[in-house]
This record gives sequence, structure tokens and C-alpha cells, in this order.
Amino acid sequence: MGIEIDVLNGDASWKEVEPLYEAIWPPHVLAALPWGDMRFAHADLRVLVRDETDDVVCHVGIYRRIVIWDGRKLSVGGVGGMMTRQDARNRGYASIALNAAIHTLKEERSIGCGLLFCEPDRAPFYIGRGWKAFDGEILAEQPDRGRIRFDVLTPLVHDIRRAPRQGVIDLCGLPW
Repeated sequence: MGIEIDVLNGDASWKEVEPLYEAIWPPHVLAALPWGDMRFAHADLRVLVRDETDDVVCHVGIYRRIVIWDGRKLSVGGVGGMMTRQDARNRGYASIALNAAIHTLKEERSIGCGLLFCEPDRAPFYIGRGWKAFDGEILAEQPDRGRIRFDVLTPLVHDIRRAPRQGVIDLCGLPW
């Protein structure tokens, strides 16, 4: 038996992802990160990659959102929460999950582009898979601070039907 890829409802599949999240982002690790105190949106869908033993070894969340880009509405497919179990890294699971997420977004005819946020040192991984830098400003909501400039992670876009490369994107909600 090889690997399995599932695209599941975000809320319903959280219990399967939670152990992976807790292993990768325990409280003491989050506390040391510049984005560790941020509130993030819950995924609408989740791509789960399972190994030969049926364990979840990799995850990426998919977020559907209407954002405002330079004053115009744009339907984006957010990609976030990319995680690969420590002992399963460097086997291509993240690329498989990312490809499945992009494929899912492309099937939704209304999605204009993909949008993700990552640590600066992770950007080359995504750029090597067709993502492009977004050189502009991102605005997001935070429950305790209202609308803020979201600049703690690097924004990247994936062309689906539109290609925003600069300007201002208001996420109209929590980041992912």
C-alpha cells in the first residue's frame, strides 16, 4: 500500500490533524515565534497525506475567501497550515499536499488566485513550485486589535486566473 491523499471538510477532519499540529507547534515553540500570538482562520478543507501505515504525515489547509485587492473583490484560495511530521520530511509529502491543494482550488472555477503566508526561509520551497512574491501590503483582522497590517509572514501568490503581484490585499477576516 502506498500513500493516500484525502481532501476533507476542515472542521470535521481537525481531530485527525490536531496531533500533528501539537507535535509541530507545541505552546513553547509558538511562544517564541513572531506570529505565535496571532489568531488564524479555520480551514474550509484539509489535504491530508497518509503514509503506508495510514498515519497522517502531512497537512495543508485550504481557505476560501473573498478579499479586497486594491478596492476590487477577488476570490482567493488560501493555502496554510502546511505541516509535515518531523520523521517524514524530505520525502515529497509537502509537494504532494501542495499540488493537491492547488488542484482543488483550480477545480473551483470562481477562484482567482492562490495566496499563502510562510516564514521567509520557507519561501524558496514555494517559489520552486510556481508561487510568486506579492510585493504589497496585507491587512487582516485580529480579535483583540482590529484590522492590522499582517507582516509577520511572507505573502506568496499562485496564478490561477488572476496575477496580483503588488498593491493592498485586505483579507476581510483572520489570516490563514
